[in-house]
Amino acid sequence: MSEQSRQWTVLIADDHPVIGAALCALLEPEPDLEVVGVAVDADEAISLAERHRPSVAVLDVRLPGGGGVRVARELRRRMPEVRLLAFSAHGDTGSIAQMTSAGVTEYLVKGTPNPEILAAIRRIGGAA
Repeated sequence: MSEQSRQWTVLIADDHPVIGAALCALLEPEPDLEVVGVAVDADEAISLAERHRPSVAVLDVRLPGGGGVRVARELRRRMPEVRLLAFSAHGDTGSIAQMTSAGVTEYLVKGTPNPEILAAIRRIGGAA
């Protein structure tokens, strides 16, 4: 299946509305990427993931309600087919290690250039 014919669905979980809106604006024009939900806390992220079964979940590390680690662990347990991407302002080794141990495939620091964000979503989405 070519990259252009594949449709990846994406859930965004970030408590900063500007970040959620920016990610939506980045993904919206991409014909192969569809945002199926934007969550502002861990409970909402888990609920939206269960409802929409996204290909990829983009998770903020410092998400209210247990953080991206809680969401990653719950999605790993409930929907192991969902691929996880951490997107955080925190690039410290502790945060990266926690998210990786919770099942995150890739870890991007906020400020990563847009083409790299798109490439990471497609890369891990294709690993499903």
